[in-house]
Amino acid sequence: MGIVGESGCGKSTILRAIAGINQDWDGSIEIMGRRMGHRRNLADRRTMQMVFQDPLAALNPAHTVDEALREPLVVHNIPNHEQRVMEALQTVGLPSSVRFRFPGQLSGGQRQRVCIARALLVQPQLLLLDEPTSALDVSVQAEVLNLLSKLRRDLSQTFVMVSHDLAVVAHMCDHVAVMVGGNSLNFFPGPIWFPGRWSPRKRAIYSPLLTTACRNVRLPSNCR
Repeated sequence: MGIVGESGCGKSTILRAIAGINQDWDGSIEIMGRRMGHRRNLADRRTMQMVFQDPLAALNPAHTVDEALREPLVVHNIPNHEQRVMEALQTVGLPSSVRFRFPGQLSGGQRQRVCIARALLVQPQLLLLDEPTSALDVSVQAEVLNLLSKLRRDLSQTFVMVSHDLAVVAHMCDHVAVMVGGNSLNFFPGPIWFPGRWSPRKRAIYSPLLTTACRNVRLPSNCR
């Protein structure tokens, strides 16, 4: 699922509440049929992992890639560290040569791949993606998005993605939630963000809904 909306409307706050980082919320959160409280145990945290917007800030500059990837295995008492670290690097398309490098020695795309590998190591049911490509160069963004698409397909991984780029959300997500001022206005199937592909029947159904959403959110020029 994708979440789109103007800056400051609460998109990242929702992800942090789901992840248990932000505990100042009311209501209910249910993940894979389980009700989540404000405080999470290790089993809850293993159910979901988050990939942050800035990979450089998300990695400890004093830790090597190997140390960064081993940490969740130690925390969750998962064995076979050596094998799992090597498999994780292979999964995200990184060579074994980066294993003992520091974050400052990696490119932005490589750092984000390390963050994705770290999140996947504990085999979460839900991956929370907070604008995972916005801090990357345009040339690198496609590589990371292609990797996420491959993981979604190969691992049947469930994503919740926050992004300002509607083309990315429409490509990656089956459903899209539009947010304004902390509230969700509507949920849409992802493909409707490409009006050129609509049949006449879909145009009659979706056009009024998107017109309302477009008044409040910056959308592409082909959204009327």
